This record gives sequence, C-alpha cells and structure tokens, in this order.
Amino acid sequence: MGLWILRLLLFLVCGISGYYFTTEISPSPQVGLWGFLGGLILALLTLFIERELRKIALRNLLGSFIGLIFGFIVANLISNVFFSNLFNHQQITLPLYGGLYGICGYIGLRIGLKKGEEIHLSGWKIFSKSLPRSENTKILDTSVIIDGRIADITETGFVEGALFIPQFVLSELQHIADSSDSVKRTRGKRGLEVLHRIQKQVGVDVRIVDTDYPGIKEVDAKLIELAKEVQGKIITNDSNLNKVAELQGIEVLNINELANSLKPVVLPGEEMNVKILKEGKEMGQGVAYLDDGTMIVVDNGKRQMGKTVDVVVTSVLQTPAGRMIFARLKEETSREGKGKDYYYHLDSEF
Repeated sequence: MGLWILRLLLFLVCGISGYYFTTEISPSPQVGLWGFLGGLILALLTLFIERELRKIALRNLLGSFIGLIFGFIVANLISNVFFSNLFNHQQITLPLYGGLYGICGYIGLRIGLKKGEEIHLSGWKIFSKSLPRSENTKILDTSVIIDGRIADITETGFVEGALFIPQFVLSELQHIADSSDSVKRTRGKRGLEVLHRIQKQVGVDVRIVDTDYPGIKEVDAKLIELAKEVQGKIITNDSNLNKVAELQGIEVLNINELANSLKPVVLPGEEMNVKILKEGKEMGQGVAYLDDGTMIVVDNGKRQMGKTVDVVVTSVLQTPAGRMIFARLKEETSREGKGKDYYYHLDSEF
C-alpha cells in the first residue's frame, strides 16, 4: 500500500512540476496541460527505469557507476589536451564536448557493468561471493530436494552455475525432519541427506543463502522473490509453484518434465516383456510398470497376474501426470492374426 502511495505522489509531483514549468515559459492553459502530460510521461519513464535497475545486481550497479566516472575523467583529459584552444568557439565546443562525454561515458558504463562481477568486498555481506552470476544461478525448492533426483542430475554435470539453497528452505526441511509424523520425518531426513550428497560432489557449487523476506510467509513466494532478486531459475517438481513462477516471469526447470522427456519413445505395434503386478480399473485389465515408472495397462492381463508376459503396444496416452501405455497380450494378437489368415484362405477357395 505504501509503495502505491509513493508512486501516486511521484505522478502528482512530476505532473504539477511540468504544469508550472511550461506556464512560466508560456502562460497558456493549453501549454500547461501539455506540461502536465509531459510530467506524467516522465513519471512513467522513472518507474520503468526503476524496474529495470532492480533486475541488476548491486555489484554491477557499483561497477557501472565507477566506469561512468572514469569515462567522464578520460573525456575531461582528452578535451583539456586536444581541444583547449576551442573554448571561445561555443558553436563547435558544445556538440564536440557532448559527443566526447557521451562516448566515453557510455564505454565506461558498459565496461564497469561487465567488470562489476569481479568486485568482492569480503567485509560486506552484500558483495560477498555468495552471489554468483545471475544467468546461471539455480535455486532449489524443498520438494525437489526431498525428491532426490536432483543429486543424480548434478552428478552428471548437466547443471551449470551455482546451486542456491535458501536458509528458509533448510529451515523447512529441518521442521519436516523433526515432525512427529514418521512419514514426514523420513522425508525430511531424506532431503537433508540429499543436500549432504550434493555438497560432497566434485565440481558442484552449492551455496547456502541467508537472504530472507520477513514480510512473506509462504516459502514458494520467498523462492520467487529470491529468483527475481538474483535473476535465477527455480528447480522444482511442484506443478503449482511452476505455474505461479511462470506467471511472474520466472524461468522454472521442472524435474518431472525432464524425466518425461527422457523416457524412451514407444510406438504402437512394438513388443515388450513386462510383469503383470496388479488388477486394472476395467474388467479383465492388468497393470505393469516399466523401470522408469511408466504404467502399462494390458487388456485381459488380469489372468496373467504375477507372471512375466510378452505384450504388444496398441496406443500411448500422454497426460499431465505422465505417460500411459495400453497394450494387449502377444498371444491374443497372434491368435487373431492366424484367424484372419484362416478366413482369408477360405474366401480364396470359394
């Protein structure tokens, strides 16, 4: 609420200032109206610049400021050495100096913005090395840590950049590990073991981040705010967090989507050898599973429960929760094929 009041005051100040500035030049209500509109446009431009600057890390801002100052110093030295004899020719010096300061200031600004990543002041926490380059930063949420597959992915070396483990995520894991519920307690301890395993991996940069947002209660909302601050990506397998983060412009890496994309492609007509483990929902159906957990629904497979049989894929269904494969027993397919051949020969005889 306070932020909107400040923005409203900004619009009022800019609009009124524009109105009085233009009326001083030309005392006309129409000119004053244009000045008021100009002030509102200036306020909008100010808010846009504020939003863009918030995306830049503080060390980059400091580096760009230092670079800009050095650029102006270089421009001043060049002007004093080479153009000191042109001081009396204002028609030449003003555009020349404007171009010189503009070019040197821009070069210094760009170089400082890039080199700002190398600024580290160990005594100042905000400049510590715990803030890596934003484009490669990955932030782990609680669900993906408990899931455990992230440790296997990081071990392969496919994940680049630093892995952020926020302190509030650690606190949530600790709270789950200390729960009176045995299931939750097991899940929490598993998450802590996964983190310990990731920290031991060679070449994986794991960083515990103390940044917190006391005004925000939900952990998911804190993760989104942290991702905005460091311009990082959230690694999760929580579909709700995935949707909320994407709505706010945060890039999300979903472990479940990665797992689904890595499953082998199965086409209708392919043969598979599976073990029927349980009864399906429809009458006579049996259910089997692949090694990656993909469910296979076998028609008339109930009578083969507990046995390993050959099946033929009939169709594949992709759902938001994963993939389902429908199949039928190979012996039934062979029997039908022989029946068709038999009727074909009978028709040919007649």
